[in-house]
Amino acid sequence: MALSSFDIDAPRWDQSTFMGRLKHFFNITDCRTAVLPDSRLDEAKALVESCRAGSTPPGTSVEQLYYAKKLYDSAFHPDTGDRMNLIGRMSFQVPGGMLGPDRNHLHAVLRAFVLFLRQIGVAYVTATSTALATAVGLNLYTKKAPPLVARWVPFAAVAAANCVNIPMMRQQEILNGIAVTDENGNKLGHSKKAAVKGITQVVISRITMAAPGMIILPIIMQRLEKYKFMQRITFLHGPIQVMLVGVFLIFMVPAACSLFPQRCSMAVSKLEPELRDAIVSQYGDKVQLVYFNKGL
Repeated sequence: MALSSFDIDAPRWDQSTFMGRLKHFFNITDCRTAVLPDSRLDEAKALVESCRAGSTPPGTSVEQLYYAKKLYDSAFHPDTGDRMNLIGRMSFQVPGGMLGPDRNHLHAVLRAFVLFLRQIGVAYVTATSTALATAVGLNLYTKKAPPLVARWVPFAAVAAANCVNIPMMRQQEILNGIAVTDENGNKLGHSKKAAVKGITQVVISRITMAAPGMIILPIIMQRLEKYKFMQRITFLHGPIQVMLVGVFLIFMVPAACSLFPQRCSMAVSKLEPELRDAIVSQYGDKVQLVYFNKGL
């Protein structure tokens, strides 16, 4: 491919298909990029920006551009271009999520505390309180329930926290709307309904991301613990769970992110009346769909 015709912002894989999105998210959630120094990430950003400006350094290969874009997408905010904190990057989801579920409410409290450290402002207070209330409340409620039910309490806590945390973190979008464009990227206005749709999809993706490791893993561990060799190595149960959670997340982080297109769409007819009327009055029936970034 000639660099003169290379569009660095064009998706490498077809984003209208699940498999195309899966390849894309396997690429940018590569946890190896989480350990790269900031200087390397800044170099990648500089190369991406120079390519956008049409001044790609001589001798640069297409693969180098693709790798720079991979690092850029994994570490920099898609809208602001700012480098994100390590724990906020999608590439940190696998190592950050390797806090395997346990059956006692102390572990659920510790998971909630990690969530507490990862958030800011009112959002983390609300999410952490929700997770703690759910975990401790369900642990008390399930004391007489089968052991397996108690093992699923952390998942309920994480799911509840996501349902509160993500909308709270993005409350400004819900209150003021999210930028929507036409298919060519021309800004048409801000829509609250589009924000709600995007945030809902992100919540579903985050819960799906955690589900296998926190629902299936307890079943696996309960069956393994019946064997004598497992009863002799109880001190290794924790590390084994951490390793298995990591295995689940390696596949589930990109798979969950791929459930919905990153560039979400909504029919003009479903927008707020004032925005819909403004679009129709200016473009007539030429614009049938609006597009927006649903976020991660």
